[in-house]
Amino acid sequence: MPIVRVALNVPVNTLFDYYAERASQENIGLRVSVPFGKRQLAGIIMEVTADTKVSPEKLKAIRDIFTDSRPLPKELLDLFAFCSQYYHHPIGMVIINGLPAALRTTKPIKQQKDRSATWRDTQLSLTDVGKQIALSSIPKRQRIARSLLVRFQQVDSIPGEVFKEDSSRIKQLIQQWLELGWIGADTHHSERDNTVTDSSIPTLTVEQNHAVNTILSAQNHFHVSLLHGITGSGKTEIYLRLIAAMLMHDKQVLVLVPEINLTPQLETIFHNRFPCTNLISLHSGINDTERLQGWLQAQSGEAKIVLGTRLAIFTPLPNLGLIIVDEEHDHSFKQQDGLRYSARDLAIFRGKQMSVPVILGSATPSLESYHSAITGRYRVIQLTARAIKNATLPTIQTIDTRTHKTFNGLSQPLLQALRTNLSEQQQSIIFINRRGYAPTLLCKSCTWAATCARCSSRLVVHLQDKDLRCHYCGHQEHLPIHCPECGNQDLTPFGQGTQRVTEALSTYFPNARILRIDRDSIRRKDAWRSILQKIHKQEIDILVGTQILAKGHDFPNLSLIGILNSDNSLYSTDFRASERLFAQLMQISGRAGRSNNKGQVLIQTEFPDHPLYQALQRQNFDALAKSLLMERKIAGFPPYTHQAILRAEAHRIETVIDFLSTAAKLAKDHESIELFDPVPAQMLRLKGMERGHLLVQSSSRRQLQIFLLQWQKQLSMVPAQKIRWILDVDPVEL
Repeated sequence: MPIVRVALNVPVNTLFDYYAERASQENIGLRVSVPFGKRQLAGIIMEVTADTKVSPEKLKAIRDIFTDSRPLPKELLDLFAFCSQYYHHPIGMVIINGLPAALRTTKPIKQQKDRSATWRDTQLSLTDVGKQIALSSIPKRQRIARSLLVRFQQVDSIPGEVFKEDSSRIKQLIQQWLELGWIGADTHHSERDNTVTDSSIPTLTVEQNHAVNTILSAQNHFHVSLLHGITGSGKTEIYLRLIAAMLMHDKQVLVLVPEINLTPQLETIFHNRFPCTNLISLHSGINDTERLQGWLQAQSGEAKIVLGTRLAIFTPLPNLGLIIVDEEHDHSFKQQDGLRYSARDLAIFRGKQMSVPVILGSATPSLESYHSAITGRYRVIQLTARAIKNATLPTIQTIDTRTHKTFNGLSQPLLQALRTNLSEQQQSIIFINRRGYAPTLLCKSCTWAATCARCSSRLVVHLQDKDLRCHYCGHQEHLPIHCPECGNQDLTPFGQGTQRVTEALSTYFPNARILRIDRDSIRRKDAWRSILQKIHKQEIDILVGTQILAKGHDFPNLSLIGILNSDNSLYSTDFRASERLFAQLMQISGRAGRSNNKGQVLIQTEFPDHPLYQALQRQNFDALAKSLLMERKIAGFPPYTHQAILRAEAHRIETVIDFLSTAAKLAKDHESIELFDPVPAQMLRLKGMERGHLLVQSSSRRQLQIFLLQWQKQLSMVPAQKIRWILDVDPVEL
């Protein structure tokens, strides 16, 4: 009887053997249900063989082989295998957690009843009745219906197949509108072109045209291009031209973005440019059913454009022709728990595996990518001018807060600039990368501060909800009415957050339309999409927000940006802090002056002469990058070395340090490895556990990997019942 070797979601880096009647090589990649101890687990068949080292009396039979979906392709299984080997994570956990939730169960996939089957193969368009429907006649609360109507109004017709990946609510609306006679289905309608008319497509600049031609000149081969363009230089238009070229050859395109908040704007752009193309979005904002349907469409080749966050790198794409990683510098591409993979790095591996080009786009590339570009490993393509005619980079100035004192975090020069901007009916952003009302609640009498019992952090004041919150573990408690230490009732919120700044601005500018944008304000599904519409309709005068506003957004009427509290990052012990701060400030500054309006950026700081702010004012990324690379080279930090961190946590830090010390002793005989001392984590306590880490590095990636493979086996033999540990390869946080 054939033996199948199955990957299971268990913390053991091995495959498990089972009997399987009538199993064949064609079953590799299929999902199965198998007995494991007293449980039934879902797994993936990795091999079919006739041999096993398991004794016959211990060998069990599989329960089910599911054929309700296609088997995982060999290329995807190879990607999972590489991921397991490089990041030293159990193969079964890598595979199972890389699948949609519905495929991680021991149940067959439920076949959804799809009412769209009757109109899926037709062309849908507005009827004469539908053309008379005014957008204003649909209540604003019905956002999906309004959005769908606009979508139909923008084109002559849309293939019904395009809506297969959309939500059930959209399909219900289409069915209702067909019954109401608002839209009609034409089975004989000729296919429209895959792109909108040439008249609506902007003309490329010389630099953009060069970028497109350079990348397409080798479109059938693997190469990595670093698209280094200033903010507003038209990187998205280059993506669109490249995608159009891939669609002409019936190829699929994978577009990775660092955060879910960037997907609505790109979805709209892609839908408008390619109205007849099947586009799916894969991110945490969609439900399990939507994710499964999109994933299956990508696997079948029906979905031509896949837009997603980091987990989308594991999407099966049989006709992959191009991978785009937008904002490639963003650390959100690195998973920070469980399998600690970098989606950007896996994108490069996958591009090489599939022999397709990979585009890394950024106005502020990571120093690792920048170093690969200047040393010739990557092809660098520069965009030095803004794409819109007469649009220029904003002027960046500092406000010395030692001279200009702040009130509620706002200086008089900044308030005056806001006042002037309001009078000119231009939009403004106040950027402060801290949500809540104030970061600390203090007692002036005894200096008590509200701290989290589970984390080494202070509780943040959320005055609107009258509570204190930990932004690390999620703990919440009511605002105290008196100091728990001395009984003093005069408790003071110290510092500023988005809520406090919004409140202060409302006092200074009572007639201004002010909107706060942070993780708290956009929790509701589709809230961010609604906010973007308000901004573009100029229904907002002043935006107060966190880094959510900094990346990838295009606000044509925005001309002023004020930046608060950026000095905090200058005190960080993380060697990447300067790189991150510069990228963040450059990104948020780039939101201003993207059309014909002149942009102005004002940074409140106590250190106006700091080299980082000086480079920012000159908008000279290359000079700062080369300076930081020189510092890294002298210090022996990445990209000149390759690092891994052994992270451990337990209820007591003494247990952690003892384990890490034992681990250090196991590693001392390796000449090519530099070993640092075990230390407590910068945030010692997190979610009730105390943490520490041990850093190892080597100038050779290969030697580091050889060492980690041996070291992990040794660590697995160390008794560690009271401790949890994990290897973090290529860490981005210390």
